[in-house]
Formats: sequence, structure tokens, C-alpha cells
Amino acid sequence: MSERKPIESWLTDMDGVLIHEGIPVPGADEFIKRLRGSGKPFLVLTNNSIYTPRDLHARLARMGLDVPVEAIWTSALATAKFLDDQRPGGTAYVIGEAGLTTALHDIGYVLTDADPDYVVLGETRTYSFEALTKAIRLINAGARFIATNPDETGPSAEGALPATGSVAALITKATGKEPYFVGKPNPLMMRAGLNAIGAHSETSAMIGDRMDTDVLAGLEAGMETFLVLTGLTHPADIERHPFRPSRVVDSIADLIDLV
Repeated sequence: MSERKPIESWLTDMDGVLIHEGIPVPGADEFIKRLRGSGKPFLVLTNNSIYTPRDLHARLARMGLDVPVEAIWTSALATAKFLDDQRPGGTAYVIGEAGLTTALHDIGYVLTDADPDYVVLGETRTYSFEALTKAIRLINAGARFIATNPDETGPSAEGALPATGSVAALITKATGKEPYFVGKPNPLMMRAGLNAIGAHSETSAMIGDRMDTDVLAGLEAGMETFLVLTGLTHPADIERHPFRPSRVVDSIADLIDLV
């Protein structure tokens, strides 16, 4: 097996890697500072489409993590980029929050429930029966079904919350139409992110806390992969998958000296 080239750019997941339940993971601040000081291109990724990059920049800053707005890459941005490539200046019926609607507005999409090109499903904490019914009827009428990410549940202090993947399954059950998921583990999200920062997969690394999204997406995009154990994955979980990360570490603190 040929030896990989030195890492010149970094992609890292946010929840479970840099922060955990609203608190920075020890070493995250130093890792971000080291990245910024190195001048190497990097992105902080999230499958969550609720927030805009400016929102996330402010939320991270309140936790003591200074991540530039332009270094934040969300599934909403990746979805907007995909739709802009596929059908520039199109129309969409959107179920989601400001992160998704802003991204679509910024690429020149018109948001409408009148014969849209796409139904775009994202993350929200207020899924309504009326909105889901509208989405189902529009898809049955011919709108193409897109979802920002396949995550079935999301974390909260009270326990798991239904997320985009679960709601997409409901719509699929009602329409017989499967969505195209843009976010991780689709390598499209990673490749679009790499292109945005002018990076190449053979000299890039992906850091994540989940085997089924972060590691799989990095692997399929051709990057070196690091799994941290500060999020959802336990050591015993790794062997349940038919693929492995390049390296398993306890936390982001163990990767500071690699930058």
C-alpha cells in the first residue's frame, strides 16, 4: 500500500469532535489556533442545516472557539451548491430553518409552493403536519425530492430527537420516492468543501466521531481519516463496520502536533 502524502488541509466535524453538548472538547481551541497559524486551508463541517455559517461562527465564539465564517461548511451550503450546479435559478419548496433558506436564496433560488422544481427537506425543530402534507403532494405531482442529510436522530439534553433522515423516511413511505441526500456520508459534500478551499483529497484529512458518516465520507472522498472517541462512537463499535479509519485517537488534542 503506497504511503500517503503529507496532510496539507484539514476537514473536521464539529459536534463530537470540537464540541460536545455545547462545551468545547479539551484541545479544540489549541487545534483551531494551530490550524489558523499554519495557514493551511481547513473547514469545520456539520450535517446540521439549521444554522447559517455566521450563526455557527457566533455560537462557537461564545464557547471560545474562533472559527472564521468562511471555514464553516454545512449540509445546507452543500445542498445549495448541488442545486445550483444541477438547475441554476430553480425553484424549491423548503422545509427547514434559516441555514437552508438563506443558502438557497444566496444562489438565486425562488422558494415557492407553486409547482417547484424541488422539495428540499432540512433540519428543523418544528416539523409541521401541514408542511409535510404539502411536501408529499408536491412530490407526488412531480417535484424532485432532496434532503440535506440522512441523520435519523439528533442529540439533545433530554435525549434523541427525530432528524432529517427520519422525516425523509416518512415522506418516502407516503410517496414511494427516495430523496437524494447531499450531506455526509455522501462524498459530494466533502468534494464540494475541498473545492471551496482549493484542496485535494490525496493531501487532506477528515476528522470525525462517527463511522457511518464522517469516516465513510472521508474514505469515499479519498482522504486520510481520523476517528476521535469524544462523540458517538465507542471502540467496540469500530469493528462492526466493514471499513476502518486510518487512525483512531482519544480526542482532537492528539492531533494538534500533526498540523
